[in-house]
Amino acid sequence: MIRCVRLWTGADGKSHFEDGVVELARGARGDALSAKLRIDAASFHETDADPKLGWHPDAARQLVMSLSGTLRFETADGSFTLRPGDVLFTEDTGGTGHNWTMTDEAPWRRLYTVLEPDAEVPFRSERRRAGGATTMQGETR
Repeated sequence: MIRCVRLWTGADGKSHFEDGVVELARGARGDALSAKLRIDAASFHETDADPKLGWHPDAARQLVMSLSGTLRFETADGSFTLRPGDVLFTEDTGGTGHNWTMTDEAPWRRLYTVLEPDAEVPFRSERRRAGGATTMQGETR
C-alpha cells in the first residue's frame, strides 16, 4: 500500500487531515495498480532550505509525491510527518490552510500533479479505533 495523507478545508474554514492509502488493485502481471488519474499538469520541485511559508492553502487540488526529505505538516487537527514515498492529496484550496517545515537536512524533492477538476482519486481513509489507533497527529502507535 502507498501511504497517502489527505488535506481538505472544512466548513470551519480550517485545513484538516486524514491518513489513508492509495487504493490499488491486482494488475495483469501480478503488480498492484491504481486507476489512471486525470491530471492537468505535472512538475518537479526541489527545496533545499525551509522557505518558512507560514500558514497557507494550496493553489490547486493536487497530488504531491514526496521523493526525498522529511516534513512536518500542521493543520487545525494537529500535525503529521510526510516522508519519502508518501503521497499528499491536497484539497485545502481555501481558508487558513496548513503549515509545513523541513525536519532533516535532505532537500524536499517532489512531483506535483495538478488534478483535473472532476478527477477521482483512489484515496481510502485508514482511521482506526482503539488497539493500534491512529492518533490525531497521524502517527500509528
